[in-house]
Amino acid sequence: MLKQIQGSQGVAQAVALCRPEVICAYPISPQTHIVEALGALCGSGKLQDCEFINVESEFAAMSVAIGSSVAGARSYTATASQGLLYMAEAVYNASGLGLPIVMTVASRAIGAPINIWNDHSDSLSQRDSGWLQLFAEDNQEAVDLHIQAFKIAEELSLPVMVCMDGFVLTHAYERMDVPSQEEVDSYLPPYDPRQKLDVNHPVSIGAMVGPEAFTEVRYLAHLHTIDSLSVIEQASQDFEKVFGRKSGGLLSPYKIEGADTIVLAMGSVIGTIKDTIDEMEKDGKKVGLIGIKSYRPFPDKQLAELLKNAKNVVVIDRALQVGIGGVVTDDVIRATRKMDLNIYCVISGLGGRPITKRGLAEVFNKAMNGELEELHFLDLDKEVVEKQLEREKQDRHTGPLPENVVRDAANLHKGGL
Repeated sequence: MLKQIQGSQGVAQAVALCRPEVICAYPISPQTHIVEALGALCGSGKLQDCEFINVESEFAAMSVAIGSSVAGARSYTATASQGLLYMAEAVYNASGLGLPIVMTVASRAIGAPINIWNDHSDSLSQRDSGWLQLFAEDNQEAVDLHIQAFKIAEELSLPVMVCMDGFVLTHAYERMDVPSQEEVDSYLPPYDPRQKLDVNHPVSIGAMVGPEAFTEVRYLAHLHTIDSLSVIEQASQDFEKVFGRKSGGLLSPYKIEGADTIVLAMGSVIGTIKDTIDEMEKDGKKVGLIGIKSYRPFPDKQLAELLKNAKNVVVIDRALQVGIGGVVTDDVIRATRKMDLNIYCVISGLGGRPITKRGLAEVFNKAMNGELEELHFLDLDKEVVEKQLEREKQDRHTGPLPENVVRDAANLHKGGL
């Protein structure tokens, strides 16, 4: 059914259609509206046979999800930013135990300095945790990916994060096709966990593993994650058969045929990049795009195949490894290490900085002309940076850097960037 609703509401309705049995809720912007809406559905009786548990922290949210999943319940939670970091210990436990928990990460910057706006620093900080990570381009895909996530998680007995851009998607009102309960039931089978506690068949879950077996356990986790590439792709194909639309999968190419320069990106910025590419095409400039939908596992071979005719690759990276460069760029370099490519990392949109068509077009043109630095910070205000660097030369006691930069930006640009 087509609905004009907020992204968070669409996700909540999609999760409810998957018939979760336990929802663990702790508020943190910008995911709060999702669990609030699910709480309302539970309270009104529209979501039945589901225990909605208010917990005291994000760590507790994941801990309760682990307990309920081990007990054999389809389990869901959501978080963002510092909340994801706070639950990190339990995040690793969930994957190490092989529990099919689904979690929404409404991606948001990590402080300090304090910042509540969108980038991918939080979700990508957990890239090595053993969770599968799927990234939504728009709110329709966010709805669809949550339905797919339960199927993928339960097929593999691995946890899945569905990452959607905070505020940009969670708080945006869009037209979404929210499916019926019958459609979801025909796609997602009743929950049948591979492992659960059963008094009639006692087992140990979470036992200590020593040096004699730890490597083998970790290798099998690695192997199962690699195997999930085919499961993710199959889940997307099955979804298209049932619901009549393509969504999810591993990679989403756009106008890459005949393009020497190809852009790689994840999340909501894909829409802006498509618009930029369309406008450049009218001017006779050919640029392609590959949207990364599955970040973990990373589809190395599939990406290399799509890039086989490219010369320049521009990675729009929304998270920074301080002192190194872009997070996603490192994965791209590894995937294409045997290929002769010019790979450019463009750090973009940190802390919610707008990513504009004008800024993107400038970067794409420079890449096509061989004029782009290997590591480029999109729309970096060099005047503000230089002012702070000069201050540090003049005085050891410069005061807090973030406050200085904010003040300089306001003074130099008469009220803000």
